Amino acid sequence: QVQLVESGGGLVQAGGSLRLSCAVSGRTYSSYALAWFRRAPEKEREFVAGITRSGGHTDYADSVKGRFTISRDNAKNTVYLQVNSLKPEDTAVYYCAARLDPFNYVVITNEDRYDSWGQGTQVTVSS
Repeated sequence: QVQLVESGGGLVQAGGSLRLSCAVSGRTYSSYALAWFRRAPEKEREFVAGITRSGGHTDYADSVKGRFTISRDNAKNTVYLQVNSLKPEDTAVYYCAARLDPFNYVVITNEDRYDSWGQGTQVTVSS
């Protein structure tokens, strides 16, 4: 397993942007696919975006396509989530997650398949 620490959340007005970061510690960072999930108040945690271990494949929830971008910097052991055109319904705690990625060609959206999680970072969007 690896350890994950998120940062970059905050309070922003609708239409604004943030860049969330997730620092990943562990010697086998490059073996892991990474993803962002979120949990809004009184809702289940949901998949937001994911990226394979090489960065060659990404996937997004329909609700964020065209507004959010996931990327990873393997030299810095960090995954990012650029969130633009934020809406009040994007308000949630955002979690970074990791899973070993032996196949490197498909993004897994099921949270049960991820075995390492960060503590979360709060994003609040005001209208």
